[in-house]
Amino acid sequence: MDDIQETQLDGAQKTRPENPSHYKLESVGDQSFLPEDEELQMVEQRDTRQLENEILNGNDDILRNGREIFFQGFNWESHKQQSWWNRLKDKVSELSAWGFTSMWLPPAFDSLAPQGYLPRDLYSLNTAYGSEGELRNLLQAMHRRNLRAIADVVINHRIGSCQGIGGLYNRYDGMPMPWDEHAVTCDTGGLGNPSTGAIFEGVPNIDHTQEFVRNDLKNWMNWLRNNLGFSDFRFDFAKGYSARFVMEYIQASWPKLSIGEYWDDCSYVGPDYALDYNQDAHRQRTVNWIDGCGGLSCAFDFTTKAILQEAVRKREWWRLRDAQGRPPGVLGMWPSRAVTFVDNHDTGSTQAQWPFPSDHVVQGYAYILTHPGQPCVFYDHVYEWGEGLRDAILNMISIRKWQGVHSRSKVEILEANSSVYAAMIDNKVCMKLGEGDWCPCWDDWQLATSGQSYAIWQKPKQLLTA
Repeated sequence: MDDIQETQLDGAQKTRPENPSHYKLESVGDQSFLPEDEELQMVEQRDTRQLENEILNGNDDILRNGREIFFQGFNWESHKQQSWWNRLKDKVSELSAWGFTSMWLPPAFDSLAPQGYLPRDLYSLNTAYGSEGELRNLLQAMHRRNLRAIADVVINHRIGSCQGIGGLYNRYDGMPMPWDEHAVTCDTGGLGNPSTGAIFEGVPNIDHTQEFVRNDLKNWMNWLRNNLGFSDFRFDFAKGYSARFVMEYIQASWPKLSIGEYWDDCSYVGPDYALDYNQDAHRQRTVNWIDGCGGLSCAFDFTTKAILQEAVRKREWWRLRDAQGRPPGVLGMWPSRAVTFVDNHDTGSTQAQWPFPSDHVVQGYAYILTHPGQPCVFYDHVYEWGEGLRDAILNMISIRKWQGVHSRSKVEILEANSSVYAAMIDNKVCMKLGEGDWCPCWDDWQLATSGQSYAIWQKPKQLLTA
């Protein structure tokens, strides 16, 4: 790495604002694949049932069923481990047996930064995580155990191979996709058009308005799908370019499922910069992004994360019910497209940009693993935070699967006050958070699991159809 490239790397890292949400960054039940009336009522740009039919007629049963449980297979330090791909390969069987449906892998291509988020040659697969052969062996092992692989698609920006206009690394000579400066937006040092989204500072941002750029990226995504064997896509820094391009890329390569990382600002109030109760505008922007993709992509539910971690930290359980009586995140508006999570490699891990309160993580999982949406479990919480947390998470996954909770399950919020949050899901599962004295006192509910400030009840199978 030469001095100029090191300077670009430093710039990309140092321009992250103090509030990470300024920087970054929903299937259905067995009887019907159409959403409930209220699910899409706030998507204003088109008829929601027509939209859902359009999406599902072009996709397979994954969004129809809504039974996904994702596993994020890395943290910020994973590249430092010897052959990360081999380590994950050894875990494939147990992850599949535990009920995970997909594993999100870190960026699998050449990058200036070892974590993979400053890509260069997108066809070069020998990285800090291991060799191309080790990656292919991992993907084959996952295919054998029906554990789908999620590719981390980092296409908002790209580091060049040599200097071009302005002395920046904005040319890509001598590598596949040998673009010149016209592939780089004019507001990040190139000769292309202005960016169609937020700018990732410090590095050349890709101009997706250029047809030759889009054609190359479509070919690459089809290679990910058909040559390597990735099934799903995760679009990194999705607010950096127009959602219409994400829709175009999905329609060209048809991943089984896609997730966008649309990390946006929450609303804060007062001199103490407290999280505002009303985050409707925040989640609406995520819903608008999903709609901009034609509904073909899900999105990480940063709204739910923000509100949930504030609720558990301050015991303000009233935050978990919005003014309309629904869950306050994206899962309360478009649950089949909401991917819920507690932490990831950015918010948690050693970066800790926006971490969930460490002593309340199990409560976070008690919420996302009992509620609609599609939950994503973080590597650290299964493999690095001890057997107690891992066993609690796996127990909750077992309850979710046994009771058939899915991404569009119906939530009835029974209490949300200063002492307790309680909800019933599909009349199959009840749960509570907080120290308040609450339990389901009707029917034959059985306590399934409990711990610090949480409890989950379920009905015996013979009562589920009663």
